[in-house]
This record gives sequence, C-alpha cells and structure tokens, in this order.
Amino acid sequence: MNEPYLTELYQKIDAGVKLAIAEAIEKHRKLGQSISIWQDGQIVTLTADQIPPLESEKSQIK
Repeated sequence: MNEPYLTELYQKIDAGVKLAIAEAIEKHRKLGQSISIWQDGQIVTLTADQIPPLESEKSQIK
C-alpha cells in the first residue's frame, strides 16, 4: 500500500470513529443518561441536559 492511500484510509477510519462516538453520546442524551468526560485534567460528569445535541457535534467533526 502506498502512503496517500493509507493517509486517506486513516482519515476515513478517524471520521467513522468520531461519528460513532458522537452517536453514542447522543443516545445517552436522548435516554437521559449522564456521561463522564476528561476536562481540564479531571473527570467531569455531564447530565443529559448538559450534553449538546448531535447536530452541533456533527458540524465540529467535519
């Protein structure tokens, strides 16, 4: 495999992983479940109301 092909493949994999994570977080938000994230060097738990909707997440991924 050549370098440009691998770079493109890595980018597709990265985009897929980011989308899967965003969808999992959105599922938690819709079900009213909290999530824990790493923020400013510590673990922070967000309630479902504090999780931003998926639409704003998708625009950040692209």
